[in-house]
Parts: sequence; C-alpha cells; structure tokens
Amino acid sequence: MGVPKFEPFSALRYATSGDSDITPLTSPPYDVFDESVRANYAAMNAHNIVKVDYPVEADGDKRYDIAATTLQSWIDSGVLVTDSSPTFSIYRMTFTDEAGRTRTTIGVVGALEVVDEGAGGVLPHERTTPKAKTDRLDLTRATRTNMSPVWGLSLTAGLTAALQEVATVVAECTDEEGVHHVLERVDNADRIAEISRLVSSNPVLIADGHHRYAISRTYRDESRTNGGPSGAELTMTYVAELVQEQLSVAAIHRLYDISVNALKEALTAHYSFSEAGAISPATIAEMDARGCLCLVAPDGTGTYLTPKEETFAGVRALDSSRLEHTLANTSHNVTYQHGVTDVLERLRNNEYQAAILIRPVSLQEIRRTADTGELMPPKSTFFTPKLRTGMLMRPLGQ
Repeated sequence: MGVPKFEPFSALRYATSGDSDITPLTSPPYDVFDESVRANYAAMNAHNIVKVDYPVEADGDKRYDIAATTLQSWIDSGVLVTDSSPTFSIYRMTFTDEAGRTRTTIGVVGALEVVDEGAGGVLPHERTTPKAKTDRLDLTRATRTNMSPVWGLSLTAGLTAALQEVATVVAECTDEEGVHHVLERVDNADRIAEISRLVSSNPVLIADGHHRYAISRTYRDESRTNGGPSGAELTMTYVAELVQEQLSVAAIHRLYDISVNALKEALTAHYSFSEAGAISPATIAEMDARGCLCLVAPDGTGTYLTPKEETFAGVRALDSSRLEHTLANTSHNVTYQHGVTDVLERLRNNEYQAAILIRPVSLQEIRRTADTGELMPPKSTFFTPKLRTGMLMRPLGQ
C-alpha cells in the first residue's frame, strides 16, 4: 500500500488587520445550501466567498469566468493575500456534540498528492453517486485555485499530538451551528517537516470530498496534457488522525418515492417490525440501543426494523449495505438527507412517501474500510462539523 506526498503551500487568505474574525466572509460548503441561501451570504459582505465559490446559474456559461475575474480583483485590491512562503494550516473546530459534550477536533490543511485510482496512498471511503455536473471542474479550470479542502483521515498514530501546539492564529469564525473555527499558520521549518513526514508515512482515507478529489485527478491529467499549472499534481486537503476523539460521524438517512407499505413488503424477509411511535432526534439513540433501523411514515410515526441476522449472510454488517441488498430488486428512487428533523420536515411537505433512518457508522468500521480496501455504499457517513469555506484557498499557479 503506497503513501502520499503531503506538502505545505503558500495559502491565499483574507487580509486581516488585528481582528482575525472573518465570519461575514465565509460560508458552509457549496453543496449543502441553495441559491436562495447563497444570496443571504452574498448580502453579508461584498467579499463573501460565495461570490467566487458558488457561481449563479443566471450568469450562464459566463459564471465561471465571472468567478475567476472576481477572485483576481480581490487579489489585486488586497482583499486576499498570499503567504510569503509555503505553510501548513492547523484547523481547530470547537462544538457541542449530540450528547451535549463540548469537543475540539484538530487537523492540518496542506497539499495532498493526487494519485491514480487504485494506485494506493490515498484511499476512497465509499462508492460515489454519479454526478453529471462539471461545476467544480469548471470552477477549477477558470480560477486555477482549490477553493475548499477535501477531508482526509490519516492512519498515522500520533498526528493529533503533533498538532496540539498552538501556532499563529490567522483566521477564525463562528458558524450558524455555533461551531467555532480557528485557523493557525505553521511556518516553523522543523514543524512543517515533521507534519509532512507524519501524514506522508501512511495512507490517507478520503472521508468527505470524493468528487472533489476525483475532479482534481481529471484536472491534473488535463494539466499534464495542455501545460497547465504544476500545482495540479496535489490538491488542498484537511487531514485529521483516524481516532475516535477526532471524529464526529452522523448518519445519512434515506428518503423514498415509494410508500411505507411497499417498503414493508420489500423489507419483511430481512427485518422484523415493532412500533416506534412519534419520531424525534432522540430516536437515533434508541436505534443504537436496540440495534435497529427505523421506517418513518409521512405523519412522523415510525416502525423499528430489527435485522434478521441469518438472512444477511455475506452482506456487510452496515445499515446502508443491508438496505441496498434488501431493496436491490424493488423499483424505487432514493434521496439522502442527514438530520432527523430535516427528514421529518421533508416528509411533512410531501416531498417523499417514506424514509428510513440508519445509524452512524462506527470508527471500527471506518478503520476496517481503510485496512481492507472495501468501499461503503454511497452516502454512508456524514462527517461533522463541516469545514468552513473561505478560511483559506490554494492557488495552483499559472
């Protein structure tokens, strides 16, 4: 199993003068909100990152060129500045988890090698769903910039300890969920060398951003062919150690276009049913205790689904894998949604006919995925909190 390069880079950041709080300039990841929400962020500040990272459909084919022109104008006017030398950026997030505990996770942002599929070193975590849109590729072509990091998990023991020492704070923000994000610049040569050595000594598992990593591979290949930027050989990546204290994993639930009764008919061979009553976020803890899933009707009531273990011989012991196996011969469309409250709202709005809540994937199963090279079904895990877009960017060069 190969190991990847992990290098510092000269980061592009918002210029700050004494106050490192850049909350009005940042946004959530582009793929978790729509254009109406984008407008709200754009109204917060004339230089909010969505004006580059989230081109609007109304601008048609010109939208990526508009984004690139906007980015360059911010650089020319000093809104954005580039580090004078290659650095790593330590990224800390302090938040309250679902159990009510205050936690701080820590990782490092650098440039991770873009490797060929199956080459080793950088490992996929789950199968991806097809995406016809080339939005991120078109944006990268136009801006020649990594706008937001892929999220990787390092198999190197001790990485967390190496990141604990506080460096120079260069940006911070507090998001809508109350998560406090802090970015620190590491410019000490010895510490840079040690971080690079640690991350590069073992494979990195892609936790979030599979499509962005795949797009980086496409862009790298294009650049090799047409003389594009040499920076395309690597892509901006946040790397945290694959240990329990650095992970907060939520489930991604399933919404269906077929009825509860149709689902029960398909599920009955593999699951036993029991009443769950009114569904709430607390249902997930009850599912964990019972070792089951939960089928939810449009009225918000549920049915616990307890697996008939003997019927799943040869099927991976994951809720997502078992559902995929059970429904393989049932005609349906499925949509993915994290958050029980959001699932219930979409059912109430008659957007879907039924939902199935699944349990979060365990650290042990994530680690086993890395060790065995197996892939989880699409949308098996939802890593939280989400990294904030706008904290830093990575120019790819000319």
